[in-house]
Amino acid sequence: MKIHFIAIGGSAMHNLAIALKLKGYSITGSDDTINDPSKSRLKKYNLLPEKEGWFSDKISSDIDAVVLGMHAKDDNPELLKAREIGLKIYSYPEFIFNQSKDKIRIVIGGSHGKTSITSLVLHVLRTLNIESDYMVGAQLDGFEVMVKLTESSKYIVLEGDEYLSSALDPRPKFHLYKPHIALISGIAWDHINVFKTFESYLKQFEIFINSVEKNGALVYNELDPELKKLVSNNKSNLNYIPYSIPKHKIIDGISFINFNNELYRLKIFGDHNLQNISGALNICIALGVESEDFYKAITSFNGASNRLELVYQSSDTIIFKDFAHSPSKVKATTEAVSKQFPNRKLISFFELHTYSSLNPLFLEKYRDTLKHSDECYIYYSEKNMKIKRLEPIDSELIIKSFNHSSLIVINNYEKLNEKINDIDLSNSVLLMMSSGKFGGLDFNKIKKS
Repeated sequence: MKIHFIAIGGSAMHNLAIALKLKGYSITGSDDTINDPSKSRLKKYNLLPEKEGWFSDKISSDIDAVVLGMHAKDDNPELLKAREIGLKIYSYPEFIFNQSKDKIRIVIGGSHGKTSITSLVLHVLRTLNIESDYMVGAQLDGFEVMVKLTESSKYIVLEGDEYLSSALDPRPKFHLYKPHIALISGIAWDHINVFKTFESYLKQFEIFINSVEKNGALVYNELDPELKKLVSNNKSNLNYIPYSIPKHKIIDGISFINFNNELYRLKIFGDHNLQNISGALNICIALGVESEDFYKAITSFNGASNRLELVYQSSDTIIFKDFAHSPSKVKATTEAVSKQFPNRKLISFFELHTYSSLNPLFLEKYRDTLKHSDECYIYYSEKNMKIKRLEPIDSELIIKSFNHSSLIVINNYEKLNEKINDIDLSNSVLLMMSSGKFGGLDFNKIKKS
């Protein structure tokens, strides 16, 4: 088959393109901006477009299907040409479902933790030599391509994003997968540029639950009050499997799972990660994995890329970066680091990067999320706000919204770089939180002493 990707440079799209090429498909693609790591990886597999931009002459009747990425708009010239000549057009999740109709589909959803839980499940299956197809939104150790599609695998494990599918398909991605086994890690209002109210956001998870195949299973975090309420009100004919925090200990800054009087040392930490482990355990049990084998396997799990990722450690300084952007994620991450390293000063940098976080009406949701930090710095780029056509944010509003006595607002990259280089990191944990890149900050060059 010949498949053309419109917006091939996306983190998920380029992985799918590579996976299909490895499967033997003929792949072409376009994008107006392609950055690393997508650029380097596409180049490695000879899939990098010769020029950036959209070219309608790339679209012809010999193409079997077009996969449309979320980055492409509805007036995209390649999309218009594809529609004009009647090509089959798939959104990313539509194409994934089409490729997995005959498999047992496991879909991991939730406002937070879904990447980590999906990663945990894949790590365990790989360690135990259980074959599975997959799609996950982060790079994992030992995995070259983060999408795998084969004819032979019985299972497919999918990270279920609640964001929209494409310019032509406004349905959340996870509505399209029709899982046999589903997991929801928690519900905290996100993507407010799309879901204007909490009620409309909550409705998407209700639809997701109702999309689970008849007599399927729903694994859910019973510690989340909104999720627990949603599950209790649901009348679907499903096997409901709750999970929470497993028994554990923290010894000298290291977390251990306590199972059947055996201690299993972890490379990750925090209550949110312990909940993620418990959720992943229930998924793996549903796939026939024994609990003891699961816990042995996760002792070698380093975590997903950018999820509380250790950047640097010495006897005096520890540096983490984390993909936290929503209020619930910021709170969970800072609380976890504070609890894990109670005798160190916690210095937190948080970038306002998403449309939600840059919305003055949403800022109040961040109230007290940084309360476990000793020093706080909020960074946003006035330049990027102009590009996004957003109104400037008053620094006083940011300070008031976060409600922290030691909070400083930084609004450009030069000041950010200067502050990080000047900061005293002795006996400290430096925590860098963003779904962006702090303006291109090189974490390897952060002053370590």
